[in-house]
Amino acid sequence: MRQLTLTAAGFALGLASATFAEGYSIGVSNTVQGNGWREQMICAMRAQARVSGEVEKLVVAHRNTDAAGQIEDIRNLIEAGVDAIVLNPANPDALNSAIKDAIDAGIVVVAVDQGVTAEGAYILSNNQSEYAYLGARWLFERLGGKGDVIYMRGAAGTSADNDRHDGFSRALAEFADIQVVHEVFTGWQQDQGKQQIFDFIATGIPFDGVWTSGIDNVIVDAFLESGAPLVPIVGADNAGFVAMLQDVEGLQGAAVTNPGSVGGAGITLALRILGGDVPESRTVLVEPVLWENTSEDGREMIAAAQNPSLDPEWPVSVSVPGWTTYSMDDIIACEGPGG
Repeated sequence: MRQLTLTAAGFALGLASATFAEGYSIGVSNTVQGNGWREQMICAMRAQARVSGEVEKLVVAHRNTDAAGQIEDIRNLIEAGVDAIVLNPANPDALNSAIKDAIDAGIVVVAVDQGVTAEGAYILSNNQSEYAYLGARWLFERLGGKGDVIYMRGAAGTSADNDRHDGFSRALAEFADIQVVHEVFTGWQQDQGKQQIFDFIATGIPFDGVWTSGIDNVIVDAFLESGAPLVPIVGADNAGFVAMLQDVEGLQGAAVTNPGSVGGAGITLALRILGGDVPESRTVLVEPVLWENTSEDGREMIAAAQNPSLDPEWPVSVSVPGWTTYSMDDIIACEGPGG
């Protein structure tokens, strides 16, 4: 399947619904709550739905659950009669029966952030394999091609984690003298990731660098709080980590862009399809960019990316050019159609 590429510098439901104008009803399904990236994704969906002027009602299923729970939410959205469902899938394959039911009911289905294998679904995602590859390659090069690294993954079984593992493994294969001394799944939970790095530091096993799947500012916090010597750290473009790359003395690191605003882009894609503007490919990828603080050019890019208005766990990449049209104030307000 040819991919389009972009560059990017019931229900236990949280309902965000109101009469706004005659328009579409959009359902949203997300299975991780309390994670800054996912919260930004939800706010981008709400903001884009509002500013589009085309969405009458946004019905948001936003909770911590697994694939079985997400299937339940999707079926409830079908029963609610939505015109489209935009979801961040808990699993690439497990939702296929529910997605098929939605498509058979005439509902447009768009998966954001992670892919699904269901026939007929559309995917709009950050390029997760390239995300991992860029950061891992930078880290391995920074270590001079030799050393022991901690590999802090995301949520086991998700397509984003699988894709990132492919990218990380691709970089690892290029550096025969880099060894993974510890591998762990953070579940993309800040508290869990911080405790995991605390626990490993406490073992006294030496290591030379850390690659994280977007759990990053709390990893730096763990080093500072434990008094352990800083090592090069790779994370995402979360506001807190980007600020640390500028402000923490002795920290060498890189942030790879991974905008949660793909959620808003997913709303736009769903509306375009509903309006008859169907893309050539069912898969659209947003390409990542790496910012590092070990060169003058890199430090200038990091300085330009600073945004103290954002929650430290939110990515500083708050929009996707060509796909989102809300303002900074809109996404921070996090209000859907009707306010």
